[in-house]
Amino acid sequence: MKLPLAPLVGLAALLSASLAQAQPLPTAPPADVGMSAERLARIAPAFQQEIDAGRLPGVVIMIARHGRLVYSSSLGFQDKAQGTKMDTSTIFRAYSMTKPFVEVAAAMLMEEGRLQLTDPVAKYLPEFQSMQVSTPVLDAMGQPVFVLRPAMRGPTIQDLMRHTAGLAYGEITLNPLVKQAYAKAGLWKPQMDYNVTDLAPDEFVRRLGQAPLAYQPGTVWEYSLAVDLLGRVVERVSGQRLGDFLAARLFRPLGMTDTGFSVPQDKLGRLAQPLAIDPASGQPNHVLDVSRQPAEDSGGAGSVTTAADYLRFAQMLLDRGHLGDVQILSPTTIRLMTSDQLGPDVRRAVTPGEMLMGVPGYTFGLGFMIRAQPGIAGVPGSTGEFMWAGYAGTFFWVEPQEDLVAVMMDQAPGPSRAYYRREIKQLVDQAIVR
Repeated sequence: MKLPLAPLVGLAALLSASLAQAQPLPTAPPADVGMSAERLARIAPAFQQEIDAGRLPGVVIMIARHGRLVYSSSLGFQDKAQGTKMDTSTIFRAYSMTKPFVEVAAAMLMEEGRLQLTDPVAKYLPEFQSMQVSTPVLDAMGQPVFVLRPAMRGPTIQDLMRHTAGLAYGEITLNPLVKQAYAKAGLWKPQMDYNVTDLAPDEFVRRLGQAPLAYQPGTVWEYSLAVDLLGRVVERVSGQRLGDFLAARLFRPLGMTDTGFSVPQDKLGRLAQPLAIDPASGQPNHVLDVSRQPAEDSGGAGSVTTAADYLRFAQMLLDRGHLGDVQILSPTTIRLMTSDQLGPDVRRAVTPGEMLMGVPGYTFGLGFMIRAQPGIAGVPGSTGEFMWAGYAGTFFWVEPQEDLVAVMMDQAPGPSRAYYRREIKQLVDQAIVR
């Protein structure tokens, strides 16, 4: 079967009616910013093949270099069951791509002198004053068992922002006492992964504070509910609901008109849906109900957004904290957030790159996975690039050395996510020609 070329590779095509609904950045022909239109045209056939094979419902991809949008593509279906075509204005559940929003919110409060990285979490959330750690020991028969030991110190704001607080995800952790406690507290629901949106904020904090930690704070990097808890800190410090703070201080200033923690009724027709059954695992796909305001705004997984909105956010990060006339953060703060925050002393249960893309070579900053060196990783890229992704298929990265940002949005939970992240990373970077 002959596959279509990329539907948008030139300036004229970028000015289509659908894109005009949410123009993320000024446009430019690829050649004007050192990218090849011919090479960018390889992206659409690669993903259309996955769509035609029934492995992916649809995808939106946007790429900008030197602050100009050079590629925007919508392929496949927004809702395959309903026959609704994908569009560049489609709204997606961001899941863990919510986390960078909340990390930026915390950084804003730090810049205002209302929060410090070294502050103990208990300063704002007393429920974390005296924590217990589920610790492996050997019993009298030499068999490993887990016992509770006092935490040597409390988790800090820095620990929350870099996932070293000793918190976990019930979906991921191998610590049996933590897994059991999270299940009992409703912090892990096997039938609906990464969903704590039904718990009121204070109830979430109380239940998480009663569960044991999986590690001594500051000793191990493990992906976790830490940024959900960071969202509660932002609320306590700011006196605002998390979604209200982000709307006023981040989303509206950046012109992110379709980003929030629920989808208004008049926009529900633009919401992307996954396939009913994941083709790789054979399991049903369950995603968050975002048609109503949640009990709490989940800072770790609860937001909705579009590719255009997220591209503006990513461009702000690339531009060292500003976009146009809007200054969100200082360049010094962006530099801190996108620097290695783990060092040699923090053990990795699994490295960030292996978890996200199935490749080594990445460390972690404050909210972002960061490339430590040009080699090692099994994807092209450059030292200092940073990125993150979401459970339902969303992915973005910022490549400062190449002055490039890219966003891929789909709704495809399941084991194929890492493959698609590697694929788009390869296809975008190979299109840089100067």
